[in-house]
Amino acid sequence: MFMDFLKVLILSIVEGITEFLPISSTGHLIITNEFINLLDKDFTNTFNVIIQLGAILAVVVIYFQKLNPFSKKNLSENYLKKYKDMSMPNKIYNSFLNRNKSIMNLWKKIIVALIPSVILGLLFDDLIDKYLFNPYTVAIMLIVWGIGMILVENVNKNKESIINDFQDLNFISAFKIGCFQTLALVPGTSRSAATILGGLILGCDRLVATEFSFYLAIPTMLGATVLKVIKKLHLFTAYQWLLILIGMFFSFIVAYIAIKKLMQYLKNHDFKVFGYYRIIVGIIVLLYFSLIK
Repeated sequence: MFMDFLKVLILSIVEGITEFLPISSTGHLIITNEFINLLDKDFTNTFNVIIQLGAILAVVVIYFQKLNPFSKKNLSENYLKKYKDMSMPNKIYNSFLNRNKSIMNLWKKIIVALIPSVILGLLFDDLIDKYLFNPYTVAIMLIVWGIGMILVENVNKNKESIINDFQDLNFISAFKIGCFQTLALVPGTSRSAATILGGLILGCDRLVATEFSFYLAIPTMLGATVLKVIKKLHLFTAYQWLLILIGMFFSFIVAYIAIKKLMQYLKNHDFKVFGYYRIIVGIIVLLYFSLIK
């Protein structure tokens, strides 16, 4: 039992750190699973998907005020500060309505961006699971997208972003970012890497591209998690569900810290370090499974 909890802790830490960094959580979990067997393969694969819910909740908690159009806290803290003269209720009310409309508009863009991955995911999910969930695919994608990340940053080095706020992000650009997200159906690509890189190519500021990637993760990962729970609900024991709940808890804690640190890092740095990391890890994995195993 102790070893099971230790394995859950390791897998949860890997999930929490890698889910929102552009380095592929699925790829890292596939690699980790080569060395850690949690009960059986079917349970391990399901565990890896469901504990993503913990990481999703970290995004919800951190960005709740930004994503909730009806938050009274934001009204009192932001808009009442702006209008200190309480004899101006109309301006305060209009500001609240504008904020409400802006966030609802953002959610519409998120839904539009979600459409491509929903369609392609439903069509090809089983085929991808069957043919692409292996260390070799992961290694190749780690390297390819690592190179892509470095190239995009080099090209954008002297360019000014044209999308510096979510107001600047139109529905067509949101849909295109959603198309980039479909590339992450291939293990090792990284959903966050695909959406962030897509955002950068379309002219988004790094922070805007990264935050939109986080927001897009909420319905994307929630849908995948709920689908997996429905399919597997009756197959696992109470002990196995306990392991899943523990995994969700630790992935939430670690993802919360990882998101905070990433956003601080991106204020003064680019994504090249993640590109170099992907290339190094991809080469190591390729050599290990080709020459050693």
